[in-house]
Amino acid sequence: MDDKYVNLYEAFLKCDTEDEIRVFLEDVCTYNEIDAMADRFWVADLLSQGYTYEYIEKITTISSATISRVNRCLIKGSGGYRNILAKIVKK
Repeated sequence: MDDKYVNLYEAFLKCDTEDEIRVFLEDVCTYNEIDAMADRFWVADLLSQGYTYEYIEKITTISSATISRVNRCLIKGSGGYRNILAKIVKK
């Protein structure tokens, strides 16, 4: 794996609090990038709870294309969304 990615992943692992993650993301990403990630994760959570595309699009105003992409990742992806959502539910 490329060192630049390893360094980024390790940086997240070094964060001890939500606030540290927030300020790190604010430095590394634009507001729009953070917002897009938050939208996608929100959609993943809603889809995993069984909500329909139509309902999600209505309550979030997130595009059907984004909802579809997130759903593909939930179904055929590497398991990132499912893994983290399962960890959050266990809290």
